Amino acid sequence: MTKTALITGATSGIGKATAHEFARQNIRLILCGRRQERLNSLEKELSSIVEVCTLKFDVGQREAVFETIASLPNNFKKIDILINNAGNAHGLDPIQEGNLDDWDAMMHSNVNGLLYVSKAIIPQMVYRESGHIINIGSSAGREVYPKGNVYCASKHAVAAITEGMRIDLNPHNIKVGAVNPGLVETEFSKVRFKGGAIADGVYKGFKALQAKDIAEIIYFAISRPPHVNIADLLVFPTAQANSVTVKKTLP
Repeated sequence: MTKTALITGATSGIGKATAHEFARQNIRLILCGRRQERLNSLEKELSSIVEVCTLKFDVGQREAVFETIASLPNNFKKIDILINNAGNAHGLDPIQEGNLDDWDAMMHSNVNGLLYVSKAIIPQMVYRESGHIINIGSSAGREVYPKGNVYCASKHAVAAITEGMRIDLNPHNIKVGAVNPGLVETEFSKVRFKGGAIADGVYKGFKALQAKDIAEIIYFAISRPPHVNIADLLVFPTAQANSVTVKKTLP
């Protein structure tokens, strides 16, 4: 039977790559994002392969999350797989110079958004006694690095929420896991540095992970046999040893 997956943050980076990978694997898609034109483009690309439904909302807006997910067509209401991917980093400042708007944006998307979307979907999984949830964390959820304060805190929260989910949902046969990437070459740095020139240099001098690499890992995790759950996975590019140690070759 064809499964249905809901992916947040599907319009770029890891979310978009995961949508493509799942489509190749004949998994029906509910693609969520804030940018309608990108959702339309993605639907056009993938609807010739699998059935696709798009939802436009901001995961950090509680009412919008519940209302929009509740509006799904009947043939998309049964969600087998949830990929909580939406989230971002904003700014890279020492705590005393941190921007409150940046802090709010990170906590709203990385923590509240994950909780809201999960709350909207988990009850149906509990009712059916089946389901699989993958939360996209970060190596920043394992260790704190200089000027990463609030972003690292948000990703540590993702790690704690994932563990709590796995414990609470264990009696209901629901798999819960986290995939925690290190440096992935996506729009991440452009968002963090607000499009500044510094973003262009983040991935220079080494081969960073690509969104496709993480998408393939996510599919591997959700395609394991019923008795296997990949609970927690940390993924670095070969050049990266931890959050601050990266071997770069300068031109």
